[in-house]
Amino acid sequence: MSLKIRTAVVAVLAGASLLLAGCATTQSPLDNQNDVEGKLVIAPVMPDYKVEVTLAKLNEILSAVELSNEQRARFHYDRGVIYDSVGLRLLARIDFIQALKLQPDLADAYNFLGIYYTQEGEFDSAYEAFDGVLELAPNYDYAYLNRGIALYYGGRNDLATKDMQAFYAGDNTDGYRALWLYLVESKDDVVTAKKQLMENRQHLDNDAWSSVIVDYYLGQKSREQVFTAAKEGLTHPKEYAERLCEAYFYLAKMSIEIEQYQDAANYFRLALATNIHDFVEHRYARIELAKVKDLLEATK
Repeated sequence: MSLKIRTAVVAVLAGASLLLAGCATTQSPLDNQNDVEGKLVIAPVMPDYKVEVTLAKLNEILSAVELSNEQRARFHYDRGVIYDSVGLRLLARIDFIQALKLQPDLADAYNFLGIYYTQEGEFDSAYEAFDGVLELAPNYDYAYLNRGIALYYGGRNDLATKDMQAFYAGDNTDGYRALWLYLVESKDDVVTAKKQLMENRQHLDNDAWSSVIVDYYLGQKSREQVFTAAKEGLTHPKEYAERLCEAYFYLAKMSIEIEQYQDAANYFRLALATNIHDFVEHRYARIELAKVKDLLEATK
């Protein structure tokens, strides 16, 4: 199982798949070191007809087939996951709420609702949702990530650090866990966080894509090398867009750290343009973009 950071747990999407629709190249608004040609590639993913077919089948099952409450809850949840993956967040939320009415102990649904509360800035509701996840499933380690992110954006960084440390402890070979731990810890002390990231780098696979981003944060890779690496070793059509979504987000966060706010804003916009709606990097790029806009206004 790939350990790319997703805010949702792995779910069977009833056979749905998202295919890479195509790539568009745009002139970079940043410096000329983002790619060997001085351009950034946006690889937006669009849902193919299989998603629509799957949704039609789920709609038919939910409306015409006699199901137990548990079965109906699972179908609502599965349909909600598909809606979420294509950015239909309101429809997804309705399905997750319906699933919980039918099966109140469905931790996965609480996890999604907590994510949505975080995106909407309703942090107390988000904390409550993630607390519920961990009460129902104490080993649900991604709830620590998601609650940690909510605490991070909610201005409670001491508690966010504890959650990110717990999440990182679940798998210290995962570069994404190391990155999020760094992002939270660096909010309080960049120097100490960088030293910790360097130590955590020793546990990572040198060939992993996430390790490339970690190396960029440690000053061992350039932006150009990050974008070059994003094209290498791809195993499925959607992977390039996924990597670009991640690269844009983490490069944007580093741009904020070094006070290159316009670069950060451009990178967050590019992350959103990839349409990888179910990646944590896409989910929170909009929140980050709003914060960067405030920083740009403050520097005028």
